[in-house]
Amino acid sequence: MVRLWLIPAVLLLMTSTLFAREDSDARQRLASSPKISAAQGWRLSQDPDWTVRQALAHNRRASPALLDRLARDPNAHVRIAVATNLTTTVKTFRRLAHDPDSSVRSVVARFEYVPAVILAILARDASTDVRVEVARNLNTSKQTLQSLSHDPQPAVANAASVGLQRLAADAGTD
Repeated sequence: MVRLWLIPAVLLLMTSTLFAREDSDARQRLASSPKISAAQGWRLSQDPDWTVRQALAHNRRASPALLDRLARDPNAHVRIAVATNLTTTVKTFRRLAHDPDSSVRSVVARFEYVPAVILAILARDASTDVRVEVARNLNTSKQTLQSLSHDPQPAVANAASVGLQRLAADAGTD
């Protein structure tokens, strides 16, 4: 026997889930918008949906202070989005270089616009994968590459040696 009272409850649950998803999509669009206000950005930086905070972290119009706040987000996907934002400051990169999640540090080490000073910090990382990414980054300084060429991990030392060869070849073409 079908319980008729159950049908409206199920419909209500389905409708509220649909509206919540639409609301989340609307907040993601706002977080991505170049016209977002500072107040809206700060409010969305506390959104319970991490995908909204990630969209905000990708927004190039996000202020440096807002990106620094998002660099402390509990979700690694949000912190990775901050690491790949072109407006992220050296201060925020420094925070991300000490992130507890090695995948975040690895993305920072791989990012083509990360400053050499941050790569020098990451060259001392405990993770071999992070150090390999530093050695492969075209912004890594000669001094840092020379240091990494003596790394006890062969993958790091080899990547650094390749980087040094690239620098020597580039210097020869000037």
